[in-house]
Amino acid sequence: MTTATLFLLLFGCMLLGMPIALALGFSSIVTILLFSNDSLASIALKLFEAVSGHYTLLAIPFFILASSFLSTGGVAKRLIRFATGVVGHIRGGLAMASVLACMLFAAVSGSSPATVAAIGSLVIVGMVKAGYPKQFAAGVITNAGTLGILIPPSIVMLVYAAATEVSAARMFMAGFVPGILLGLLLMVAVYIVARVKKLPALPWPGLREVLSAAFSASGGILLIVIVLGSIYGGVASPTEAAAVSAVYAFLIAVIGYRDMGPLKTIPWRRPGEGFGRLLLRNAWQVPLALPQSFTHPEVRKVVLDAAKVSIMLLFIIANAMLFAHVLTTERIPHQIAETIVQWGLSPWMFLIVVNILLLIAGNFMEPSAILLIMAPILFPIAMQLGIDPVHFGIIMVVNMEIGMLTPPVGLNLFVTAGITGETLGWVIRSVLPWILLLLGFLMLVTYVPQLSLFLPEYLDQLKGYR
Repeated sequence: MTTATLFLLLFGCMLLGMPIALALGFSSIVTILLFSNDSLASIALKLFEAVSGHYTLLAIPFFILASSFLSTGGVAKRLIRFATGVVGHIRGGLAMASVLACMLFAAVSGSSPATVAAIGSLVIVGMVKAGYPKQFAAGVITNAGTLGILIPPSIVMLVYAAATEVSAARMFMAGFVPGILLGLLLMVAVYIVARVKKLPALPWPGLREVLSAAFSASGGILLIVIVLGSIYGGVASPTEAAAVSAVYAFLIAVIGYRDMGPLKTIPWRRPGEGFGRLLLRNAWQVPLALPQSFTHPEVRKVVLDAAKVSIMLLFIIANAMLFAHVLTTERIPHQIAETIVQWGLSPWMFLIVVNILLLIAGNFMEPSAILLIMAPILFPIAMQLGIDPVHFGIIMVVNMEIGMLTPPVGLNLFVTAGITGETLGWVIRSVLPWILLLLGFLMLVTYVPQLSLFLPEYLDQLKGYR
């Protein structure tokens, strides 16, 4: 009766159009009041503990803030210039450069919609001007943007780690190889389509331009080294690395690139200026401008926007954690696990069921909510069947990638529709051929666990040798 009430209330509220966070909270509170001895005060305490009790979740606001600074600043523009210089001269190179730029930006943002918005707003128009079909350009960027939650650091991986108590650092390590592999598969697919459709190639810009673009983009690329290097090297936890990334992103946007803040109109180096004069001029400008940056309207807007996104996401997480608490208290996951084990499902058959469930859920819910609802139910079953928890997490994340592309709640679809000015149906048609590639990649990740486990196991071996 408790289980039926909980899920009927949840799906009933969602069908009525209630936001997912409110539907989760309302169904959980009503179920607790009807079938539990807990008081309203204990419910409030559970909501507070859901967010404050998970140290890993503290990384989410920091990564969102870092992503906001980098998205607002010119980091995306510089990464695109670097990617174009590297692969733009190949047939279909501008589209391949867009995928490479999405890979690089994914490694500094941790968000799929942010990756599509930052890269897509710049390259889709450029691809169309260069002679690429608009629908092809939109499809490539919308799909490549999903790398934002697979290539670490990933906000979705942090949510999974908080829901299952799996190491966030190991999740980041496990996502690196699959993320690079998916990016390369997309680039190969773009190259094949470009050869068939005879899409244009850009002229070779020369080694000097490539090196110049690499130096220009080094501020953003260095963030990848700082975050992932500190986590993989055991120097910092994901939360500590997230805090460092937020500070670094602020400094690189305000002082390094000067894309916002009081130094925006003052270049680092003026024409004909000597190195000594350059150092002298910046030596007094930067310290004076830094305190003013904290109250500058552009900086304040970025912080406010990041705070809104963080509050929205943490509100969803808090309500989903309350829902998971009801599930655990009523032993619903354990009952389902015992039933499925009694059916005699083998691990590979169970993973097929998991993929189908998650692909269906991806049509109707936001990735973080799906993970926080489904993980407490599916995770115990996976553990009983001997499936590695990190591998299982990567499978769930890849399913969430595909959910970003499926209507009616595919977030990437709405971002691309806003960028292109086209209808949602037009965007859906543009991504359909690429979803088949992602489904094939999902099967590969599901049944070749070493793709996910190779790097964590290898780094564990290295630590063991020390």
